[in-house]
Amino acid sequence: MADEEQEESGGAAEAFERLSATIEQMRGEQALMRRAIEGLAAERASIDVPDYSETLGHIAQGLDGINGRIDQIVGAIVKSPALAMTPAQISAQIGRAATEVRSADHAALATATNEMKQQARELHGVVRSARAAEKQRDRELWFGLGGFLIGVLLWTFLPGMVAREIAPASWRWPERMAAGMLDMPMWEAGSHLMATDSPASWNGLVSSSRIMSANSETIERCQKAANRAGEPVRCTIRIGAASGSVEAGRKQDQ
Repeated sequence: MADEEQEESGGAAEAFERLSATIEQMRGEQALMRRAIEGLAAERASIDVPDYSETLGHIAQGLDGINGRIDQIVGAIVKSPALAMTPAQISAQIGRAATEVRSADHAALATATNEMKQQARELHGVVRSARAAEKQRDRELWFGLGGFLIGVLLWTFLPGMVAREIAPASWRWPERMAAGMLDMPMWEAGSHLMATDSPASWNGLVSSSRIMSANSETIERCQKAANRAGEPVRCTIRIGAASGSVEAGRKQDQ
């Protein structure tokens, strides 16, 4: 970096030297032209030529103006601060300019980096909020299902416990609840429960009821005889063929 800056400083000095040499050459050419014009004016009297005095005067004035402008340009170049600076000063100024440019670039890069980080944080916050909302929905769903299951469990045993332990027996809440669950009258609900729990016992009960119904008069007479004798007596009854069907016995009982 320092070598390049020194080369640039040396190139500027060489260019100024070449410009100064060119200007000096132009001055020499102008002086030569002036002397030629003055010589032509001096020899005008001995040569019979047209009078170019006025024309030559205009040319001389033009050359004087050009010379004056060249002097102004050279003076401005000589007074330029760049030419008054040493190569070390030029190098330092170039270094300062480069540092300022790099500082601006670093500042712009830092600003862009901070903005990207801020956007990344905002995006992360949005994603985190979405995940939290999803987890909240999952928790609410599980809580709802848990509450529903707890409610079902409570409904299965809590009403029965209240009906058995708290309500008076005369209210018959357990029986009414059982009949309501089966959607049957209480008598039919009881028959259904007995037949479902023990079909053999239910068939025996139905058969006994059928025998009692078919021999009710005979059994009543035998019962009176036993009461008079004060001891068991022999009693003959008639028994029909059993159907062997729980459902048939239930219908007959109804």
